[in-house]
Amino acid sequence: MTTKPLSLHEPVFAGNEWSYVKECLDTGWVSSAGKFVDRFETDLARVCGTRRAVALVNGTAALDLALRLIGVRAGDEVIVPSLTFLATVNAVAYQGAVPLFADVEEPTFGLDPDALEAFLAAETETRGGACVRRGSGRRVAACVPMHALGRSVRLEPLLDACARRGIPVIEDAAEALGSSYRGRPLGSFGRAGVLSFNGNKIATTGGGGALVTDDEALAARAKHLSTQAKSDADAFWHDAVGYNHRLPNVNAAIGCAQLEQLDGFVARKREIAAAYRDAFAGTALSLFWEPAGSRSNFWLNAVLARDAETAARVLKSLRARGVGARPMWAPAHLQPMYRDAPRAPLPVTERLWRTSVCLPSSASLTDAQVREVAAAAVEAAAG
Repeated sequence: MTTKPLSLHEPVFAGNEWSYVKECLDTGWVSSAGKFVDRFETDLARVCGTRRAVALVNGTAALDLALRLIGVRAGDEVIVPSLTFLATVNAVAYQGAVPLFADVEEPTFGLDPDALEAFLAAETETRGGACVRRGSGRRVAACVPMHALGRSVRLEPLLDACARRGIPVIEDAAEALGSSYRGRPLGSFGRAGVLSFNGNKIATTGGGGALVTDDEALAARAKHLSTQAKSDADAFWHDAVGYNHRLPNVNAAIGCAQLEQLDGFVARKREIAAAYRDAFAGTALSLFWEPAGSRSNFWLNAVLARDAETAARVLKSLRARGVGARPMWAPAHLQPMYRDAPRAPLPVTERLWRTSVCLPSSASLTDAQVREVAAAAVEAAAG
């Protein structure tokens, strides 16, 4: 590359981050209480279109709490995509539950509602008011669709398939802040939604996550458990096994400043995605675009190659040029700890992860850098 090496995704600090963090330092409110925690939760609930938001240390902790609070227990099965960051699946294991892997579809890279409906119709039945998989006799206790790279799962049929069987849905919207489906923010459709504010996300708190929901009781319980379940803080009484999962005030301060800029981040990232789309038009690589009926934050842009060998060649060439490209996640069902987990057929999952390459997508990218990355990828794809 003719410019400095390009990271896959860098944060942009161009607002009130410095002044808000300085206020925390000046006042001494840097830990898990303070005005910025409260403000961040209020602002986030507004952005996500939910009644409540609970700020937590990371998205994985939010997934763990969400599954626990909806009643997932040891021995249950939870529907998850195999094509996801492993935290989605690990949160199921934390409950002592078993991941039930379902396939994804190419337009969304998310759970395929039609394939899931066919699998559930053939493999499950209702017993005692619960959905039970015949092959194992286990309760199917939840479904966790993951909105991959900020693109929405096809939610309407998926929610319908789960609702008819009494399966609660927790949205893994870790990458999807600022994205929407049918005009409604992602994370607001299920019993709860989960977000991540890691340093590589579209808005960051350095490290952090959140649970968003319209369920007031669930939010209150999440907040209670995340602060060590203190029933009387002054006397150090606790009424349950709790967790130290609260987001520090100093991180929330960064988050408040980031949310102030979210609309601008999304607008710029949509411009970057459009520039990639134009650059790849008529080439051997196709850009993963937003599904019909949705609006994506384009957190990461990805291209599909015709085969695994081409994708590997593109990835190797870009990295040799100092471009921070990466492959898609290796499917969870191939990981050693989950190889024996139950699964539906996964042909699309196994094809997409081998033929996809994620490209630099920072909001600070210039159009010229986008064109240069795309040209290098196209050259590599051509061999």
